[in-house]
Amino acid sequence: MTDEDIGRAIAEDPDSDFDLANSTLVFVGKVSEWTPPPRKTAISIRLDEDVLDFFKAQKGPYQTHINAVLRSYMTASKARGAKGAGTRRRAPKTAAE
Repeated sequence: MTDEDIGRAIAEDPDSDFDLANSTLVFVGKVSEWTPPPRKTAISIRLDEDVLDFFKAQKGPYQTHINAVLRSYMTASKARGAKGAGTRRRAPKTAAE
């Protein structure tokens, strides 16, 4: 099956909301080296209204975009190594708090 066949099959699938044209390639390598992505866990999270509005205004599923931003932050934090490991930082309090 070619990439075009796969793209066509996804586009014709009424249950698919996957946008192949705007997707990001996540894996490059041999199929034998592939590992499945981490499982998703449903949670409830409180976000500032303007932050949520920003993500909802973007093209595509906003939860996926929020997850990508959080994953990027996590990856960058891990790349910094042990520096600051185990130190939790609290967000500064706002005037409303």
